[in-house]
Amino acid sequence: MISRQILKVLSYNIHKGFGLGNVSFTLPEIKRAISSLDLDIVFLQEVLGQHDRHASRVDGWPDLPQSHFLAEDVWPYVAYGQTSIFDHGHQGNAILSKYPILEFENLDISTNAIETRSLLHAVLDVPGLSLPVHCVCVHLNLMRRGREAQLKRICDRVTASVGGADPLIVAGDFNDWRERASGVLARELRIKEVFLDTHGTHAATFPMKFPLFRLDRVYARGLSMVGGRALSGQPWDVLSDHIPLYAELEEEEG
Repeated sequence: MISRQILKVLSYNIHKGFGLGNVSFTLPEIKRAISSLDLDIVFLQEVLGQHDRHASRVDGWPDLPQSHFLAEDVWPYVAYGQTSIFDHGHQGNAILSKYPILEFENLDISTNAIETRSLLHAVLDVPGLSLPVHCVCVHLNLMRRGREAQLKRICDRVTASVGGADPLIVAGDFNDWRERASGVLARELRIKEVFLDTHGTHAATFPMKFPLFRLDRVYARGLSMVGGRALSGQPWDVLSDHIPLYAELEEEEG
């Protein structure tokens, strides 16, 4: 029997490297926690690319952008996509990879001036897979109408840029508390949310201490879920305001 490539994937809203309530700076602990999982691909949201005020006031603030600080010595390939600019810097989404990123593009999918959002699309060359893996990292609006428009943008991007046979992962913070996104993406893209498909329900991920809302997702096409879980408990329960999602995916048989 020929063994197939297993991809270990994490999606995590890191809350700019601060714990619940923005009290404690947790980025070094986040790095230790995610590094311990031997991950192949990491999808991150609320990643600070620069913050001059924090850099001057927070003990232990890294010289590198948060994406590169987290990736250092573990994931040699990094894609960062800026979502918003503010007085002291900028933030966005990031994809960290053990495998070469052949190309990436960051697309503005904002629907209003307050909630600036983007879609980060990276193409990975994964050994053992016959086709490149397309990875899309997103953090969608809080307001329903904005999310609906952004889901359409995701569908348009995938339809235009991803081959029908190419493995695809779409992951991030969907802010989809009414749980409607999966139906749209399944209908338009033939893509499955891996926790919904495996367990019959989306994983509860927010807020960290008392997770009531199922906001974070890992969708896949051409890849099936081997195993996975929402990472609650220590050390995760003090690192961010979201619970990260861990999934093991393998290429589907043709």
